[in-house]
Formats: sequence, structure tokens, C-alpha cells
Amino acid sequence: MTTIPTTSPTDALLGVYRKPPMELVRGAGVELFDADGKAYLDFVAGIAVNALGYGDAELMRVMRDATESGLVHTSNLYRTAPGEQLAEKLTGRTFADRVFLSNSGAEANEGAFKIARRWARTMGGASKHEIIALRGAFHGRLFGTLAATDRPSYRAPFRPLAGGISIVERDLEELDAALNPETVAAVIAEPVQGEGGVRVLEHSFLQALREMTAQRGIALILDEIQCGYGRTGTFLAHEQAGIVPDLLTVAKPMAGGLPMGAILATKAVADVMQPGDHGTTFGGGPFVASVASYVFDRLSDSALLTHVTEQGAWLGAALRGLAERNTRIRAVRGTGLMWGIDIVDPAKDVIGRAMEMGLLICSAGEHTIRLLPPLVMTRRDLERGVELLTRAIG
Repeated sequence: MTTIPTTSPTDALLGVYRKPPMELVRGAGVELFDADGKAYLDFVAGIAVNALGYGDAELMRVMRDATESGLVHTSNLYRTAPGEQLAEKLTGRTFADRVFLSNSGAEANEGAFKIARRWARTMGGASKHEIIALRGAFHGRLFGTLAATDRPSYRAPFRPLAGGISIVERDLEELDAALNPETVAAVIAEPVQGEGGVRVLEHSFLQALREMTAQRGIALILDEIQCGYGRTGTFLAHEQAGIVPDLLTVAKPMAGGLPMGAILATKAVADVMQPGDHGTTFGGGPFVASVASYVFDRLSDSALLTHVTEQGAWLGAALRGLAERNTRIRAVRGTGLMWGIDIVDPAKDVIGRAMEMGLLICSAGEHTIRLLPPLVMTRRDLERGVELLTRAIG
């Protein structure tokens, strides 16, 4: 067997990511370590996945225990308890009556599109099939979700994309004109747009959108893949607006770093789906669902949500204070532990300087820095991160 040195980059992987030269080999708490032993304070959390940080002792125990039965996978042809128990927890904690467990956020959104169209067809026939997304949206990179993603550079090489999906401005008047009850099946929106620059949709906007869609028999899909599961200080971000969607998608932190996503749905919308209408080989398998059940308990806990609210308020105030003192910062937006910073310099330059200093951050556009620290991060580590970020911005 050929041995490849772990410190050497490989050309065997499809080159769709520009990766820095260092190799990450270990994680502990809220830090990652490379092959040379250098520590990095993590303000990315695997793009909002590692909400509990790294090496959480109880999470590691749950993973070990979940393998003892030998049922890592059985397929959805058969019943196993962990997925059913997780679905019951989700329906007990949220608006939803039904849950479909998938492997990723993009899959969850694709499935939500299918459910919405199936439901809409029962209401208005084949002509009622259009799906509307909002300016700045990111819903995934599959053909349906890519059509609902407002990134021209992502879309252009892969046209033609899935039909019947369009993007409308984040403006109630434009939406009022676009939402034809005869042709539109669903609207999809992120309560906080992550990839689109960390733009928080106003509660009044979400409330008006919910009222508009309900009156016209149009399903409202909320994409909380990045902003859900505690990141904004409530278990689901839309709870703060006091609305109830028809469908909602979650993913990233669901299973502590293992691949999982989910569609949450009301009974009225979900019960149009019949056996054979949708499926997944791996989704909701016993191993990953067992881990996800533990993560659910942690991230829905009121003490953790209070911690996110308090630390998020401190982080927001610190970033706004930094913006007042630094002309290289144009704007600060966010909520909870999800923040975007518009800067004068290219984001990649600041990300590179921060990495050299031992801080991991990511972008949400060419001139926007995005901060997504683990939800368990302490004030002391947040302070250290802001200090390093200040130096990196310059």
C-alpha cells in the first residue's frame, strides 16, 4: 500500500476548494491544531457545524455508545428507534408535526421544494409550482437549490438550472407583485442570510411575509440550516419573530459534525406525501440519529441558549465599537453568535492575516468577514478573538 505523507497536499481530491497549506490534525475545546502544533482559535466552527467545539467528552461517549449495537446503518426499509426518537424530540420542541431526516442541508432544501410542490399541486394543479427565493439567498449547490441561490458565479457554469425557481428582492412590494396565488407554490427565506452577508431579516418583514403567503395559499419555507439550532439565542431563529412556517430546514450542527439534515413540516403540508414520493438511503440512520439526539438536548437547553444570547450581545457590542474606531470597517450585522463585518480590504486578505495570527474566520462575500464561533465559546475566548481580528483588519 502506498503511503502519502500527511503533511503533503494531494491532487487526488477534486479541486473545488482553495485550501490553505496547513493540515489540521487535532481539536480541543474551541481550538484547532495543525501538524506543526500551531493552535488556531476557531471562529468558523466548521461553517456553523461544531457548535459544541472539539473533544466534548459526553459527545465522544455518545458516539462510542452508538456503535455498540452494531447498527450503524440499516436503511429506511426498516424501523430503528434513534431516528424516531429524534423526530419526536423535534416535533415536541417546534411547530412541526412531521420530520424527514436527510444527510445535508442542500438535500433538506431540495426535499422541502418537492413537498411544497406536491402540496401546492393539490391546491391549484400543475400550474401552481413556482418557488420564490430572496435576493442574497444561499440554499445549496444542487440543481434546485442552486437555482434558489443568489450567487451568479456559482450559477453561471451550470446553466440551465432547475426551472420554476426565481429570485425576488427583499422588498415586500416586489414580493406582493410576484406572489401570484395561481402559480406560486412556495417562498423560501433564511431568517438570517449567512452566505449572503449575514443579513438579519427584520421580524416585521418575516411577519408580513408569513401573512402574505398564508392569505394566498403559498407555503412558507424557512431555511435555518446555518442560523438555527441555537445560533441566534433561540433554538430556531424564527421563534423571535413569533411566526409559524409551513416547512423548515435544519442541518449543520445537528449531529455534532456527522452529516445530517432535516425537513420539519406541518401536518397539513406533509400529509400530501405518499410512500415512494421521496427517500434517502442514509438519512436518519441509527448511529447518526443517536448522536443527533444528544446534540439536540444540548443545543435546545435553556442555559445554553441564554449563554448564546448573552455572549452574542457582548460580541455585537464589541464589533460595533470596533467599527466606530476603525475606518476600514464599513458595517457590522448579526445576532447571537453569527456576525458579518463589511470591510474595505478583500475578505481573503484579512482571513489570511488572521490565520497567520492563529485565528480562523471565513467570508460571506468578497468584502465581508463572517464569524461563527462554537456556541460554547467563553467570554475570554471571544475577547481574544476580537483582539486578533482587530489586528488582522489593521
